Formats: sequence, C-alpha cells, structure tokens
Amino acid sequence: MVVKRADAEQNRARILEVARAVLTRSSDATLNSIARESGVGQGTLYRHFPTREALLVAVYRVDLRDLLDSAPALLAGHPPVIALRLWLDRLASYGRIKHGAAQAVRAATRADLSAEYYAETVAVIADLLTAGQAAGEIRPDVDAEEVLLLVGFLWRVPNEDWENRTAHLLDLVLDGLRKPAGGV
Repeated sequence: MVVKRADAEQNRARILEVARAVLTRSSDATLNSIARESGVGQGTLYRHFPTREALLVAVYRVDLRDLLDSAPALLAGHPPVIALRLWLDRLASYGRIKHGAAQAVRAATRADLSAEYYAETVAVIADLLTAGQAAGEIRPDVDAEEVLLLVGFLWRVPNEDWENRTAHLLDLVLDGLRKPAGGV
C-alpha cells in the first residue's frame, strides 16, 4: 500500500478545489493557470494529474461524491420537500459545471461517469422521495428514475440567465412531485 505524505494530499486537495472553481469560470482554463492559482508548481500538478483529462475526471468524481453524500444531512436538517429541493439545487450546480466542460470530459474518458454513479444517484433520489412520501408531501406514484429523467434538462439549460431559468424549472418539477391536496 502506498502512503502519501500529508503535504502531497493537501496539494492534491487544493488543486482539485482550485480546478473546480477555475473550471466553473471557464471550461477552457489551462493546467498552468490552475497550478498557479493553486500555489503549486507544474511538476506537482502533473504528478497528481498527468493530463488535463485526468484532472477533469477527478474534479467530477469529487463533485459527484459530495452531491451524493449530501442527501442524509439535508434530510436531517430540513423537511423532506425542502431537502429534495436543496439536493436538486446541488444537482443543478453539478450539472452546470459538467455542462461547462462536457466536451473535455467526453474527450477525457470513454468511461461514462454518469453510468458509474447511476445506481447510487437513483438510490439517493429514492431516499429523498421516500422521506417526502412518508411525510405525505410527495406523490406516491413517482419513482427516482422518473425524477432523474425529469431533471435531465439541467445539463442543457443555456448560459443566458441560467440561475433563474434553472430555479424556475426546478420549481415546476417540485410542483409536479408534490402530493395534490385531494391525494393521488
């Protein structure tokens, strides 16, 4: 087993954090700009991420892991429908980052990151829906895969007025998921 030094782990984490921020601003960001903003040399960056594609894939894996791991805390701290909405907002942010560099990610790997995490994403959405259904707030006839299909627009919202359009579309999705007053 290879044990990494603490400073090497800190460098890697800092590079990923900076890369996420830089790539959110511009999907055309260079490795040099990411290294410079991270406060590490190019050699350090390349030791961790030998190619731009390797860095992009690592950023998306970290983002997706954070997204998936956020659901239990959201459910613990909010009513189920609010937790679902907050999670969908985070999914939208993830989708926005992915949208910004989608071509680079596709070029980076033939492995589909979405497929790699599909089952876990469906399970997280199912947990959020189940909590909302148990609270009587979410319709009982909807399942996680349907919700994932419904929010598939997140990766296609144009740049113009992205935040407002996404928020409005997620409101429409949530309205459709809510249990009607007369029941369903």
